[in-house]
Amino acid sequence: MPENCPVCGQAYEPEPGFYWGAMFISYGFAVAVFLVTSVLLYFLAGDPPLWVYIVTVAGVSLLTTPLVFRYSRALMLYLFGGVHYEPNRATGVQAKQ
Repeated sequence: MPENCPVCGQAYEPEPGFYWGAMFISYGFAVAVFLVTSVLLYFLAGDPPLWVYIVTVAGVSLLTTPLVFRYSRALMLYLFGGVHYEPNRATGVQAKQ
């Protein structure tokens, strides 16, 4: 992961150890993935055997890990890093007020 954004220069790690808090956000995302997958299996597959739950939840968790990792870090940066999204900043277009 680069140290700064190539477009706007935003530092991706404002301070050492900043993303330790993102583990809690990631945990919340993982719990949501487990619950949604389990509920969908229960209702769509008619309450399959336990091994089907384990294999399916593990597979979906592995497939969504890159998204969970990325979005938990982005959410941590937006919530606690003092970052404010300005879509026109990179293009140099001024926003209408």
